[in-house]
Amino acid sequence: MARAFHQQGVLVGLVTDWYAFDGKNSKQKAESRNILQGITFIASRLLGSRGQSGRAARCAGIPDELVHAFPLRSFLWKWRVRRLAAQGRSYEGYLETDTAFAKAVARLKLPPHDVFFGYSYASLEMLEVEKKRRVLTVVDQIDPGAVEFRHVAEEMGRHPEIAGPPPEFPAAYFDRNRREWELADIIIVNSEWSRQAIIKDGADPVKIEILPLAFEAEDGGRGAEGGPPISDLRSPISTPLRVLWLGQVNVRKGIHYLMAAARLLERENIQFDVVGPVGILPGAVSAAPRNMTFHGPVSRDRAAEWYRQSDVFVLPTLSDGFALTQLEALAHGLPVIATPNCGRVVEPGKTGFIVAPRDSQTLADAILKFAADRNLSASMAPACQEAVKAFSVSAYGRRLTAIIQPRL
Repeated sequence: MARAFHQQGVLVGLVTDWYAFDGKNSKQKAESRNILQGITFIASRLLGSRGQSGRAARCAGIPDELVHAFPLRSFLWKWRVRRLAAQGRSYEGYLETDTAFAKAVARLKLPPHDVFFGYSYASLEMLEVEKKRRVLTVVDQIDPGAVEFRHVAEEMGRHPEIAGPPPEFPAAYFDRNRREWELADIIIVNSEWSRQAIIKDGADPVKIEILPLAFEAEDGGRGAEGGPPISDLRSPISTPLRVLWLGQVNVRKGIHYLMAAARLLERENIQFDVVGPVGILPGAVSAAPRNMTFHGPVSRDRAAEWYRQSDVFVLPTLSDGFALTQLEALAHGLPVIATPNCGRVVEPGKTGFIVAPRDSQTLADAILKFAADRNLSASMAPACQEAVKAFSVSAYGRRLTAIIQPRL
């Protein structure tokens, strides 16, 4: 997001929790900076506070003098979230640290700006300040909100043998989210699924704009540097069809429906590889069909290897605002089978197939199409790699500017 704004020439500041500043410019980490006047100010947070790694991060394309971070407090916030998560109080930790971050940003002396852009759950206190300044306020809703939580909780209630009983609804966490919608002039969502979800929970549909996430393929959709396209590296037809799941292994993503589909296809020459951190009960894993293997979490470079050695990517998710893994798969020339609840990326019959959520039979039928025609995956590969180009950072920035500019 910050890079997209910077490419458009409108970024005057980025506030985040953690940032890896260039050591040569360490003086730029002072509490206040002389930042050139512009039209946009951004407050954002790393996904690290959502249980991901707190690794150092930076963007070489953004001058360090435009960035402000809270490195020490960031460590404390992440530690607090992990501690509460270990006690089964994750959302309490999110609420506490999101609030602390937004209050810290609100206390900063900010550069002159006409637009504030913040992320959901961590922007409320800044929105209150910016509304008094009559600054245009934009909130990026990172997920489908309370509707998704209830959606998944209901599913867990139906299948307690998969992940145990559902957690208690975190009312205060989502109340904060709704107050952000009320203060925002524009609410950005990344899919029609998210749009419908937050409208159902009370967001004003007039404020909502759909903007799919941006993505850049790290290897340009090729194997070894200078090597043949990924589509030329697929397994021989005599080997099993390799079906890949990559990402969090949980009820929300629909792992139990893939397990049921795999069971329907046990007599076929198909191997199911489940790659990612396992968030279901050990008993559920041990009860998986014999054609399914759980590999656990892998590093980013190993993830690329899994894309390269697979034939089709599956995402039978119940709810995702926008699943970037489907774009990663397409970038590697890998057709995708997904539900409509994760952002529309797949063009049915051209770059994969769309199946209904909670429908193992339809999911199995879609997978079987690739097993019946072992050339289908390779024939779709060029269209898959071409489709990713529509999600570039520059295209994202142009769309975002076109949403904001008429409101100024």
